[in-house]
Amino acid sequence: MISEPSRHCTVELQALPSRIGQVRRIVSAHLRYWHLDALVDHAALGVTELLTNVHRHAQPDKRCTVEIELLLDRLTVSVRDHDPRIPAVGGAAAAGGPASEAVDDLATSGRGLAIIEAFSESWGIRTHGEAGKVVWFTLPAPVPAAAVPSRSHAVYGATTEGPFIGHTRYRGSHGSSLDGIEFGTPTVPARAPAAARSVLAS
Repeated sequence: MISEPSRHCTVELQALPSRIGQVRRIVSAHLRYWHLDALVDHAALGVTELLTNVHRHAQPDKRCTVEIELLLDRLTVSVRDHDPRIPAVGGAAAAGGPASEAVDDLATSGRGLAIIEAFSESWGIRTHGEAGKVVWFTLPAPVPAAAVPSRSHAVYGATTEGPFIGHTRYRGSHGSSLDGIEFGTPTVPARAPAAARSVLAS
């Protein structure tokens, strides 16, 4: 049984060049908010590649949905479009495009699913109903070290063990300074010297 809730973000868009840049920034911002800065570059690159494929090849339209989900130690990124054709892998364009299309090794986009296969933990394609598909990939999410909360503790009541044995709650008024006063007050209060008692009495 999964005891931790997932973190999920969905963005619907037309896969146009201007929108691709916006979605890349949205995905990056969400990952930073989730403290997954180490995954920003790969996730943003993968989203850019998948949306570029939709822009170049999807028919009959460019509408699509980007989803990112963090579940325990795995981030899943997926793009769903309305074209049921399955894209080719290994530098080929999506089905319907020329398989011999040249790909520049130094290009920042357009390398298709080959680059996603290279950096992802796993990836795949599945049909979505009768008119669409989902292309997805996963990245391992680093598990943050559990932070130990920093707390300051006060002793209330008498203690029976530890360094505060025989001390009770400090009964000074609110706003009283504790500088130079030992923590707590002895169970048997100290008697003030006679000279001090005469000054206090006046």
